[in-house]
Amino acid sequence: MPDQPPQTMIEDTRTTATRRPPLIILILVAAMGPLALQILVPSMPGLVDFFGVPFHIVQLSLMLYLIGLAVAQLIYGPLSDRFGRRPVMLAGIGIYLAGTVICLVAPGIEILLVGRVMQAVGGCSGMVLSRAIIRDLYERDRAASMIAYVTVAMVVAPMVAPIIGGYLDVWFGWQAVFVFVLAYGLVVLASCLVGLHETLKSHRGLSRLSDFALAFGYLLRSRRFLGYSLQVAFTSGTFFSFLGGAAYVVVDIMGGTAVDYGLWFLFISAGYMSGNFIAGRITPRLGSDHMISLGTSISLVGTLILLVVTLANGLTVASLFMVSCIASFGNGFAMPNGFAGAVSVDPSRAGAASGLSGFMQMTISAAMMRMVGVWLDDTALPMVAMMVAGALLAFLVHRWGTAR
Repeated sequence: MPDQPPQTMIEDTRTTATRRPPLIILILVAAMGPLALQILVPSMPGLVDFFGVPFHIVQLSLMLYLIGLAVAQLIYGPLSDRFGRRPVMLAGIGIYLAGTVICLVAPGIEILLVGRVMQAVGGCSGMVLSRAIIRDLYERDRAASMIAYVTVAMVVAPMVAPIIGGYLDVWFGWQAVFVFVLAYGLVVLASCLVGLHETLKSHRGLSRLSDFALAFGYLLRSRRFLGYSLQVAFTSGTFFSFLGGAAYVVVDIMGGTAVDYGLWFLFISAGYMSGNFIAGRITPRLGSDHMISLGTSISLVGTLILLVVTLANGLTVASLFMVSCIASFGNGFAMPNGFAGAVSVDPSRAGAASGLSGFMQMTISAAMMRMVGVWLDDTALPMVAMMVAGALLAFLVHRWGTAR
């Protein structure tokens, strides 16, 4: 059968014998990838002068990083199902540190780009395996609560990283950015060596490429897995649609400044973080599916209000961000619970499910963001319409996936 066993079979009991790593360790490892992604952004103009290359070449340091994050998620999950969470996590951190050292000493842009890809591949381990480890330790609703707290770190890290990177670049030069990332990675490695114990009870023996394909094939035939994973992807795509067009709308269409955008964006971050925090507190009482329904409904209402305001020519910088904050708050309810649902379809394939759902999230989000960039002209309507489409698809696909 393509779908998973009944719900009673999914919610397997977690033994109390497993040593639970401190939550702070999972937060630190989950933040590795997002931190290194954004911390280099303020240094990019300086890299153009330092290496004597066009800006579009330096921009590859972001694009290749995103590609590395997306593809590596497909690998870490099945590997951790085969060899265990701890050794795969430690290997990923090692790759992250090696890539950072290569970036630090890179004599040319080509070497730096190689190091950035290695950073992405290594940093991705924390994003994938933190969710799988949580699912090893907790039943689904409690796992959703823990994932919500970890997800906050994945939002805060890219929010503060450009600020840290900007100051380091101004005070010490772009190499200091990688010194900081290297120091952070060493702290993470030491924390994992001391406090991260193996959480996987039994290994599935995915040793051949065909075994990996079978694991992914099973998940892709599961309606519940697709329902949860696509909900996460379209919910994330709603945010990335905003991210792909809001700066252009504020600066080029509304006549604002980059400072305006940065200050108002705090509302979006605060909305999402508040949603995650509240989800972490109330999900065990209300249940994951109910939280997803509530979150996708809030997001859909928020984007529809934004569409009405846009069509009525009432869109301002304030209304754009404050109404979008509603959708962001709903996203904070829906995404951690969606991830928890995806890795709970078959707990024995939690690693593969975490990686595959993360890959789907990043590819669909990137595609939606790219479409906004292509279609955006002298009005915010293409961006708003894409946000509505993402919220509506997230709302519908969750109901399809959980229908009896």
